[in-house]
Amino acid sequence: MCGIVGICNLEAARDIDIRTLERMMGAIHHRGPDEAGIYVDDWAGLGHVRLSIIDLAGGGQPIHNEDQTLWIVYNGEVFNYPELRSQLERQGHRFYTSSDTEVLLHLYEEEGPACLERLNGQFAFAIWNSHRQELLLARDRVGIRPLHYTVREGRLIFASEIKAIFAVPQVPRRIDPEALDQVFTFWTVLPGRTAFRGICELPPGHYMKVSKGGLTTQRYWDIPVCPRSEQIDRPVDEIAETVGDLLTDAVRLRLRADVPVGCYLSGGLDSSGIAALTAGRFNADLSTFGIRFDQAAFDEGSHQQTMARCLGTHHREVRASSAAIGASFAEMLWHAEKPVLRTAPVPLLMLSKAVQDSGLKVVLTGEGADEVFGGYNIFKEAKVRRFWARQPDSSARGALVGQLYGYVFGDQRAKSFLPSFFGNGLDQVHDPLFSHMIRWRNTSRIKTFFSPELKAAVGQNDPYAPVRASLPEGFHRLDAVTKAQYLEMKIFLSNYLLSSQGDRVAMAHSVEIRVPFLDYRVIECMSTVPSRWKILGLNEKHLLKKILTPVLPESVCRRHKQPYRAPIVDCLLSEPVCDGVRELLGRSAIESAGLFDAAKVARLLGKVQMVDRVSEVDGMALAGILSTQIVHRLFVEQFGADAIGPVQADLTFDRRGRTAIRQIDRGPVRRTPIASKPD
Repeated sequence: MCGIVGICNLEAARDIDIRTLERMMGAIHHRGPDEAGIYVDDWAGLGHVRLSIIDLAGGGQPIHNEDQTLWIVYNGEVFNYPELRSQLERQGHRFYTSSDTEVLLHLYEEEGPACLERLNGQFAFAIWNSHRQELLLARDRVGIRPLHYTVREGRLIFASEIKAIFAVPQVPRRIDPEALDQVFTFWTVLPGRTAFRGICELPPGHYMKVSKGGLTTQRYWDIPVCPRSEQIDRPVDEIAETVGDLLTDAVRLRLRADVPVGCYLSGGLDSSGIAALTAGRFNADLSTFGIRFDQAAFDEGSHQQTMARCLGTHHREVRASSAAIGASFAEMLWHAEKPVLRTAPVPLLMLSKAVQDSGLKVVLTGEGADEVFGGYNIFKEAKVRRFWARQPDSSARGALVGQLYGYVFGDQRAKSFLPSFFGNGLDQVHDPLFSHMIRWRNTSRIKTFFSPELKAAVGQNDPYAPVRASLPEGFHRLDAVTKAQYLEMKIFLSNYLLSSQGDRVAMAHSVEIRVPFLDYRVIECMSTVPSRWKILGLNEKHLLKKILTPVLPESVCRRHKQPYRAPIVDCLLSEPVCDGVRELLGRSAIESAGLFDAAKVARLLGKVQMVDRVSEVDGMALAGILSTQIVHRLFVEQFGADAIGPVQADLTFDRRGRTAIRQIDRGPVRRTPIASKPD
């Protein structure tokens, strides 16, 4: 795993300052502390910071093809690279490294952008064709690795993280009002957007061609959906065997590395399943890592310990106290680069530090299982609310909700709230966004805290319009669960779970996460599985439990799902940070940023400090407003491009002035071709 940066002239050849590239690399040095490299000519400059995982001695970047007309900087892994390399060698390609990066470059040379369909991996990369002055940017299918860009003064500027783009002094730093409108609706920005005006993110499953003619973006993959008529009709045991084989192979591929690979272990079904497949079939000497909370409602420590003993792993725990979470909230936002409505990313930031301290660089995680196999309550809610709409007089309505949220019947206030919550919008059951609208509208209540200026800037913007416009053809014919799965994966997976809770907090401590459940073969196969095998009645992830039963204790497969959450109010108002929170939410800071209504924020702060139980919406409001204030302070008010320490490249290829290539080496270099002769 690594970080990439670059600048490409769009109109005419202009000098690209190597010091600017070095500052950009310095902004993301945490993504690649092991090595750095630069390529620059009169049209483009590429920079790379490396976290060495494959071909430790020889995999430094930028990497070129045989005649040095193609150059690549690359962040990620292509897990099927050995098989692709063998094919390319038979076609006559010669390699001077053992890295997957060089395989990707030669595959592009052979097939062009169509090569993306051959890759099984997680990646974001840039390939520069110095002969044609053309740049290709590309991102993996589900958006595990980030890639941002902007156009400024006739130049495309791109990077793994936004702070590297802001390291270019000419790039303005302003919060995007419509992005905030999205965050306070969907919990995150929509694909392609960021929190900052003029800064875009290349959407998952897309590539971009850049030349003197401009920018062209093309989708090469989308989340597959399958109507009932096209779903597979086979016995569930056969389906489980097929999907189980794919999942096992996904784990096998993601263990390819020249460094040890560990696993996150929460004690739940998903992470336990990945750890069990890893320890049982590939690596018995496995290190696992888990989070402990002081509050019992959030803690799964006993389940982690049970699984660690069962698998015989070397298990390490990180205790995420409320005070520690509050103290690290701003650090998390520096890496996430967007407001959040939860504190949940912070313990994962702490967990990646524990992985780094252990000496590991790579971990497998259980992310994606809920989205692909049907694990979230929102999927079951879609079924229940559809039943409510069709059977308004049924006596089973309350019982179904009780199966979802049994604790509700012990809380009279929550119980009385149910009819209005679940009954909301039942007349819109045919709305393609039906499954999520109740949640999104509930979150949108937080917009009451927007300042008049922010409300005016948002205007009559309809946040749901781009979601509706992006729905695939035939979406209305899908069943309720499949629709809900698509929306969850399209909106929330990449833009929050895989970024704020994934890549960003892991790479903050130079840790690469790999996600077997999001192998595209698993996703595509599961898209053809009938929803009844994903959620049997109201039993979530039925098929996954069947797959993992042979490798997990029965108690893990039967245990009721405990969603990963972290405390909010207790953390953000804990003693070490409460003074800073009051300052950020005080009238002066609120009015300076101009995003929220100071009087309303003051009332919210007073309310959450006084009541014993803070509502879900009030907790999200506190986290969302505070995180927005912090993001504004870090990136708009205080960010200084000149203050970023540059990273001096170990290897620089300087072709400016149309001269012969000039190579400057400052460290170990690998430029001797590895013997690889065609048949």
